Amino acid sequence: MAFAPRGPEASFFQVLDQHRASLLAALRKGGGEPAGGGTRLATSSEVLAAIENVIQDIITSLARNEAPAFTIDNRSSWENIKFEDSVGLHMVSHCTTRKIKSDSPKSVKTFALILKILSMIYKLVQSNTYATKRDIYYTDSQLFGNQTVVDNIINDISCMLKVPRRSLHILSTSKGLIAGDLRYIEEDGTKVNCACATAVAVPSNIQGIQNLITDAKFLLIVEKDATFQRLLDDSFCTKMSPCIMVTGKGAPDLNTRLLVKKLWDTFHIPIFTLVDADPHGIEIMCIYKYGSMAMSFEAHNLTVPAIRWLGLLPSDIKRLNIPKGTLIPLTKQDQMKLDSVLKRPYITCQPFWRKEMEIMADSKMKAEIQALTFLSSDYLSRVYLPNKLKFGGWI
Repeated sequence: MAFAPRGPEASFFQVLDQHRASLLAALRKGGGEPAGGGTRLATSSEVLAAIENVIQDIITSLARNEAPAFTIDNRSSWENIKFEDSVGLHMVSHCTTRKIKSDSPKSVKTFALILKILSMIYKLVQSNTYATKRDIYYTDSQLFGNQTVVDNIINDISCMLKVPRRSLHILSTSKGLIAGDLRYIEEDGTKVNCACATAVAVPSNIQGIQNLITDAKFLLIVEKDATFQRLLDDSFCTKMSPCIMVTGKGAPDLNTRLLVKKLWDTFHIPIFTLVDADPHGIEIMCIYKYGSMAMSFEAHNLTVPAIRWLGLLPSDIKRLNIPKGTLIPLTKQDQMKLDSVLKRPYITCQPFWRKEMEIMADSKMKAEIQALTFLSSDYLSRVYLPNKLKFGGWI
């Protein structure tokens, strides 16, 4: 069932439609994508068998009077990361590993915590129940110390078992929001309509949502919640209807990335990012598009290389005569981050991105999206974004 059209005339979307046609042609040329996108989810019996194999190895080591150890792929080394334009950053098949030894003072606690969380995952999968990462942390917050410890161990377990994280029956608490021309049914049967005045929280179980319906011409990923809310207040989704907006409220959580990936796999509509013209914003955009080193073992489920950079471009600052007083000097950390991103393997296939980053490096200045309010309070929603979308102002 289609939504009633409320936005611009059909001719407004001509360049967008051409862009979508070129994306679809590229997909066909590349042989398309696997059905459902990404890696197949592991069945419960496969997850249980993988955990049992790990425990069997520990028992075998003990029987030989050897200290048991977990062997885990090293997720923090660029040596183990391969870049492919069609996938993004993903781990090589034969990468260097690290050992979590039970007889080493440095790693004995980590070994014990991995074992503890493995047993919790086994029970969750066996009983077909789910828990959040936060739930796991609070089972023994003193033992774990902090949430980051739990998060890292869960990622290590997912990597060690070669099982997508959502097959472990562990959910992340979503922080992202979605608005616009989209309806779907959640796993428990709840019907969700995102075409309302207030945004809808990104579901915590993306795998379970079904019956997605949209007529959207594009999806806009907005870096910051403040900008997202301002666009909602300005009725951007209505004025540019049909479209969808998503925000991960800064660096995106897993569920927001899974949702963007699911929308791409389902509808293959153009996806654009709106981020600050600073190194942090650029890195966030790169996470959506090409993934991150830490989650490279699950890249096929998370990355959308078709994403384009809509704004704020460093070149826009000069083009729009944004006064220097509204700009912010790059800090030492900013410059280090910018140098780091410029060295990433995917920048070689993005010459326009490189040029924009070099403009930023040369000017030694950065700008927030809010700098556009100097031109007028609603310049972003009334002029900047509509013009970019109508005339193809993305890279």
